[in-house]
This record gives sequence, structure tokens and C-alpha cells, in this order.
Amino acid sequence: MIKLFLAWRNPKTRTWTPIGILEYKNDLYYFQYTKGAEDKDFQTLGQMTDLRQTYTSDSLFPIFKNRLLAKSRPEYGDYLDWLDINDNETNDLLELARSGGIRATDDLQLFPLPEKTNDGKYEVLFFSHGLSHISEDYIKRLNSLKQNDTLLVMKDIQNTSDSNVLVLRTKDDPIEILGFCPAFFINDFNKLLKLNTNKNVHVYIQKINLYAPSQLKLLCKFSTNWPNSFTAFNNKVFLPYSDNKTE
Repeated sequence: MIKLFLAWRNPKTRTWTPIGILEYKNDLYYFQYTKGAEDKDFQTLGQMTDLRQTYTSDSLFPIFKNRLLAKSRPEYGDYLDWLDINDNETNDLLELARSGGIRATDDLQLFPLPEKTNDGKYEVLFFSHGLSHISEDYIKRLNSLKQNDTLLVMKDIQNTSDSNVLVLRTKDDPIEILGFCPAFFINDFNKLLKLNTNKNVHVYIQKINLYAPSQLKLLCKFSTNWPNSFTAFNNKVFLPYSDNKTE
């Protein structure tokens, strides 16, 4: 089962907040709002206007279905390859988890709930963010990189919006900035860097897509041990809005 969180970017502050949960179980799709939807600037989605209701459907809700690339499109095979998904394993939620369901017309994005692997690891795949704001020289550097190359993360401590932002860079000289870790994983990543120490946290290149759109060019993997004391997305904003325990 894949559980996805829906993040919304506040157009005023440009910060990302989880505002909903999408999951598929028992042959039904479920959507419910999270505590993050309490943001005064957030407006509910389409006809899903009740923050406390759990919405169900036997087919994927239109707002999410419209974020999938049609299988009839000639570039669909390339698209799956960019997402590093095999034809025989794909499903709608996996595609949304990997691509983020990004559309140029709004400020919504989907991302998966990390789950502990069978060997006790915290592992997530993500595309490097913010590449469109970085020097075009990085594209030349991508040509010289390959799968499983190590990347390093560093805090952008003078970032006036959020000093916890994590920047991705090459390990070997010449050092090149290769984007940013997604905002919705930053708290987890920073906690794990502190709990496991820097030497025990690893970021690798999963896939390079030189001819893909900028948001799908660099697929990365974050991997480390899952500490016994650690809980993924341990923040009020990820909890269902109707959860009375947080009232």
C-alpha cells in the first residue's frame, strides 16, 4: 500500500505544507485533509469542501487523475523510464509518488510516506528540486556523473526563508550545486543526519535523465538506518484533520 501526502505551496510565503492524504486500500481510494489545511490562506479542493470528511471513490479522484500522463501519449514509455518504473510494476499511485504529480498551473505536489525497509532502512527516492534556478553548467556536469555516484548534502544556513534547507552537491571536485532536497523531506533528513551522524547517511544518484524536463532530470536516493526512536513525518501538520487526539 502506498500512502501519499498532498503538499500545497502558499503563494504568499512560498512554503510547502502537507494538506491532505491520498491512499488506496480495499479496492477504494481515500482522501482526507490534514492539520496543515488549517492554514488561513488555503482553499479547499474542488467539491471536497469539508475538512473533517473522509472522501472515498472506486476510481482515482479527478484532481489526481489529471496529474497522470496518459498511457496513450507517445512519450509515456520514456516517462516511465525517467521515473525509473518498470512497465509491469506501474500503477497510478506509484507514478504520482515518483513524479509528484506536478502541474505548471497550480501549487500542489504529492510525495510518499517513508516506510521502514525489511532491512531496517529509511530510504526515499526523490527528484532534485530547484534545478531551473541553477546555472546551466550543472547540465554539463550531469554528463560526467553516473548511477550510484555519491552526492553530499549541506545546510543553506544563510537562507533567510529557511536555514534548514538542504542543498545537493557533487562529492568530487570541481564542486557543483545540483539542486535541493524537497522541502517536505527536510525535517526527516535533518533529524536523521543528527541521529545517525553525517557519515552514516548516504545520498546516491539513482538515475540521470538528460533529455527530461528539468524537474525530472536528477533522481536521487536518500538512505540511512531507521533509528528506533525515529518516526517519519512526526509533525502535527501530517495528522488527519479529523484526529481528535490533536484537538
